[in-house]
Amino acid sequence: MKTKLHSRQFLVPLAGPICALLALATLTPLLTNSNTYAAESSLEYLAKKVKVPTVTPTESNNNNNNDTTRGNRTAEESLAAGLKYLLKQQHGDGGWGQGGGWRQAASNSRNGGGRVEGPNVEDPSDLGNTSASVVTLLRAGESPTEGQHRDEMKKAFEYICKQIEKADDNSLYVTDVRDTQLQVKIGTYVDTFLAGWALSEIKGRLPDDAAEKRRAAALDKVVGKIAHNQREDGSFANNNGWASVISQGLCNKALNTAARSGAKVTQETLDKAQKQNVAGLDVSKGSFSAPASTAAEPSSAGVSLYREAAKWNGLVENSRSNVTRKQAAEKTIADEKAPAQAKDQAKKDLEQIASDDKATRAANDAVASKLSDTRYVAGFGNNGGEEYLSYMNVTEGMHERGGKEWEDWRSKMTKTVCGAQNEDGSWAGQHCITGRTFCTATALLTLLIEKDKAAGLSSTNTPAAPVAVK
Repeated sequence: MKTKLHSRQFLVPLAGPICALLALATLTPLLTNSNTYAAESSLEYLAKKVKVPTVTPTESNNNNNNDTTRGNRTAEESLAAGLKYLLKQQHGDGGWGQGGGWRQAASNSRNGGGRVEGPNVEDPSDLGNTSASVVTLLRAGESPTEGQHRDEMKKAFEYICKQIEKADDNSLYVTDVRDTQLQVKIGTYVDTFLAGWALSEIKGRLPDDAAEKRRAAALDKVVGKIAHNQREDGSFANNNGWASVISQGLCNKALNTAARSGAKVTQETLDKAQKQNVAGLDVSKGSFSAPASTAAEPSSAGVSLYREAAKWNGLVENSRSNVTRKQAAEKTIADEKAPAQAKDQAKKDLEQIASDDKATRAANDAVASKLSDTRYVAGFGNNGGEEYLSYMNVTEGMHERGGKEWEDWRSKMTKTVCGAQNEDGSWAGQHCITGRTFCTATALLTLLIEKDKAAGLSSTNTPAAPVAVK
């Protein structure tokens, strides 16, 4: 079964379909329930605020592999099918496994650490795939207190917390599950970073104070482990992987979303993470170069898309975190009673924030200028989990950029991601990360990017209007 998209195609998912789905939220829910998914006024607001690109079945069915394509789905149906597929894959323990594909054997095994394939290969729940699935469902409006899948989300939250609570305090591991595709391909500690992101996103959407305190404690533990193991240049020892720069980007996303959600993240930790974001970026030219900074960059597998999309997203996240920092600094400077030392520090903070913003704009221009190059956008050359996550990073940045470039990007990528969907509603990678859970979650996340932002909502801890799922 294949869902390969050739490198000559313009390959990246977009956020548009979610808005179309919201505007047409009279779609029948997955389970008939007297509780409506969302207030009609919210849906009307989103529909009016966002121009929705449409995808007809003929346009979106651009994959020639008839055994796996989704056939005659519209964009709205494509998104609904993907969410339905993801919900069906949850295990009894509340977690998600890889969803097929293959595992990587330990290096001391009889096959020397190669691929483990076959119908009887175990696919236990793991924290990385579970966290990615939880973030996706949160963006779709499901949570332990919202939507029609509260119980499933409660079980998922319980699974994440249990894994973290039983982990040690000092290492960067938060799980005893090893050799997953995510760990081998995009970084040994990717579960830690994904869990930090999920715990940040779910803030304010738990059923009671006890659950919220448990969430905060688990997130602080994750942040503490990251800070304890973070090197001066923002990287981590032994965070190995085929393209571990992607997990480094996820770390920076986790730290910044955690900081904005009120977790105990120090400015020193964020500053170290920022060193990885700017490594290899020529701000004056607005372009990425080969690594030339003092920061030791993780592997990018020689794929510029992976490296640059991860760094751009990290810079965007840092700029979002700088908003409140800037407000605090300006308030201190305006305060006649503030000590001179505090005013001096506030001035330094504003200078650093201005430098950070300049770097973000440079990365913005560097990546956006390459998006007409099909070879650049193709990544490794065909779709894998690395591509889907990179597409999400690029789409977030393009949405921030706005304008006609964003509209064009969104329209073209809506067609692309829908055309890559399998008949069962999933997305599957064709190299490296082939597991359907992660590929489906990240493809859906790309489609869902515009949803919260369309209503002017925060990217963390703000309930989203739930998506109707057939």
